[in-house]
Parts: sequence; structure tokens; C-alpha cells
Amino acid sequence: MVRTVVAGLDGSAESHAAAEWAAREAKLRGLPLKLVHVWEPVPEPIAQAPLLGAETQQHWTERIPREAADGLRLRHPGVDVSVEQLSGSPRDVLTRVAKDAELLALGSRGMSGIGGFLLGSVGQAVVAQSDRPVVLVRAGEQAADEHAPDPSGIPSAASPFRPVLLGLDTDSPHDTVIGFAFDAAARRESGLRVVHGWNPPPYYAYGIPADPGLHEELAKQQVAALTEVLSPWRKRFPTVEVVERSRFGSAANHLVDAAREASLVVVGRRIRTNPLGVHVGPVTHAVLHHATAPVAVVAHH
Repeated sequence: MVRTVVAGLDGSAESHAAAEWAAREAKLRGLPLKLVHVWEPVPEPIAQAPLLGAETQQHWTERIPREAADGLRLRHPGVDVSVEQLSGSPRDVLTRVAKDAELLALGSRGMSGIGGFLLGSVGQAVVAQSDRPVVLVRAGEQAADEHAPDPSGIPSAASPFRPVLLGLDTDSPHDTVIGFAFDAAARRESGLRVVHGWNPPPYYAYGIPADPGLHEELAKQQVAALTEVLSPWRKRFPTVEVVERSRFGSAANHLVDAAREASLVVVGRRIRTNPLGVHVGPVTHAVLHHATAPVAVVAHH
């Protein structure tokens, strides 16, 4: 079965930005695009109210996704765009739909005043529960945002892509996450920046101020570990130019800073449950809320 790129569409500016991003991604991958519109039923008394009558419901369930699909076909010729209308809880429906998708794109509102995402409850639940990659896209995301500035200093869709950014934990690297990032960079014919943040083990921390050489030795060990993890992937993707960055300090802060120059940020999420439910991990959580580029969360075991 051929997987599809799926975008959740609810008529908001955020979801339209996600659909545009998904159309571009579908073209890069040579896959069809499916727009999924989820209508959440409302209690019967509310449904009979004048503002939520049959005409309004028909507008949301038929006209908005149809017009969105028509626009995408015009702007992205060659991409097979279809629409699927489903009923139920958006978080449950989108999580279910994502199981058969190559990836799922969702919109997130940009935080006022500073760059980044304001991740809603639906997006957060889908990211935390989906086994497939989920990409969060800011409202207003444009094709040019993914590209480096041209000679005039203005980003243009005709310019090369900005590099893909991968956040990598060398203590528990996972092929699914690394492979997604390398593949994304290869399809964009862009470079790949790999950022690894580290802190010394507790039993070393107190010795570093008294022994500067200890910090230098630990840093060398971290660089060597990063190089070792990436070595086989460099051979598998010889056309992808890789820049490694092993930095002392918070991985989340380093990734958020580097995201300003990235076309896509790739982070992982371990698939696991506990008595308190599923979660995405502190680094991924921080990147989702503060990165200024689209963020792909890739689940792994």
C-alpha cells in the first residue's frame, strides 16, 4: 500500500499553512496528499442554534476542504490531492489516520511577540500518541521560509534549502530519527546540521572548575561519540554535507537557537507509556514550543 502525506485541516490559518507545507513535502517525496477534515459532533441542542445550523455545518465539512484542495492543486501541479471528511474527536481521528500515513502535518499558532509554537491540546495529544512522524507547522509558514536568502538577501523558493537540523542524543541514538533527518536533507539537496548537547555526569561536575583539562577531555569524548554515530550515515548519504555540533549545556537551548537557520527541525520521541500517560520528553517539548522552523517529531521504540 502506498502511504500518503496527510494534513489535518480545520479551516484555521495554522492548518492551511500545514497543508501548504504538506503539499511541498508530498512533491519532494513523490507521494499523494490527503487533507483530513474532522467534524466534531456537538450536542443536539447546540446544533440547532442559528449559528451552528445545517448551512454552517455544510460549509465547514464540504466547502472549506474542497476549496483548500482546489487551491493546492493549482499551486502544486503534479501533486495528487484528495479530501477525506471524518467525524469524531480530532485527536483520536488524526492519531488513527496517522497510522497509515507517511507523515502527518498539523498547524500550530505562533506565539505572540517571540517566535515559536503555541501547541494546542489536539496537536500535543497527536504528537504524544502517534507512531508515525508528525510535523508541526507555524501559521504563516511560507515556501520561502525554508530557503536560504538569495544574493539580494531575500529568502526565495528558487534559492537552495536551508539545512535540516537534527537533535541527536548519542547515549541513545535511533536509526528511525537519524534516517528521517538524512532523507529529508537528501530530498532537499541541503546540508544537515546535527546538534548534540551534553552535561558532565554528576560525579565529574564538581571537579571541572578545579581542572579545566577535565572539561576539555569530556568534550573530546562527546565529539568522538557523535562522529562515531554519524559515520555509517555519512557513507549511506554521501551527497549530504553534514556539520556536527557537540555543545556543552542544554540540548533544547542549542536546538532552539539553531532552528532559526533551519528549513526543518527533526527530534525524536520514545514510544512508551507509564501510569501517568504518554509524554514527549523535555527536549522535544521545549523545541516544539520555541523553535521557529517546522518541527518533525519522529517516534521510535
